[in-house]
Amino acid sequence: MLLQDFGARVLCATPSYALAIAEVAEKEGVDLRRSKLRIGIFGAEPWSEAMRKEIQRRLGLKAIDLYGLSEILGPGVACECEEAQAGLHGWEDHFIFEVIDPESGKPVAEGAQGELVITTLTKEALPMLRYRTRDVTRLSTERCACGRSHVRIKRITGRNDDMLIIRGVNVYPSQVEAALVGVPDVAPHYQLVVERKGAMDHLTVEVEIAPGSAAAHPMVAQSVKHNIKSLIGVTAEVIVKQPGEVPRSMGKAVRVRDLRPRQP
Repeated sequence: MLLQDFGARVLCATPSYALAIAEVAEKEGVDLRRSKLRIGIFGAEPWSEAMRKEIQRRLGLKAIDLYGLSEILGPGVACECEEAQAGLHGWEDHFIFEVIDPESGKPVAEGAQGELVITTLTKEALPMLRYRTRDVTRLSTERCACGRSHVRIKRITGRNDDMLIIRGVNVYPSQVEAALVGVPDVAPHYQLVVERKGAMDHLTVEVEIAPGSAAAHPMVAQSVKHNIKSLIGVTAEVIVKQPGEVPRSMGKAVRVRDLRPRQP
């Protein structure tokens, strides 16, 4: 969606769809960095700092994180400022934000990672008391460089129910994304495939070769595998596909294909 903003244009989309727009524009010979786009407001799915840099580089705009839940309000529960891009400012005149230990349900210390819980203060038709979002994050009450004093919700790293446990290692799709984005000859499109092989879970990461790259697929796969192992600590098989072979989504990106047999 494009919004007019005092002569500049604002792009509103999911981060993965913004990259899909960039990909199509590049194929058509359109340089979006020379367009009137100035701000991009992106949400609805976890995305990494590495993906932010990739979006900004390819679209020539400043990428702002937006957070919301339909159960609470929809988009706009919290939003980054353009000045600092250092956490989502939560609107504390409308909501109370907490971070809890997802196992015990008890609040964690400020700055510690846990599950975000939200209570609505002004919602009348369907108020929510300590609604468990399943989103994993941290809170900061430190004043932002922009001058605002609202509590800041740090980048959402994933969801409790999205977490994979691969041979004892907790893995979030956003962690894999951070290990992929920026790797030479690798496009920012991927899927995680989880299978049961014998008694162990097996992770395969499907990535795309960057358009126009002449790099050998085995070399690219080895580079990605090493990056994932170094940054996350899990060993994964890596399959390098041709441009366009990893499925795209018009809405939220589907990052995980879980092929493990369902428990009865």
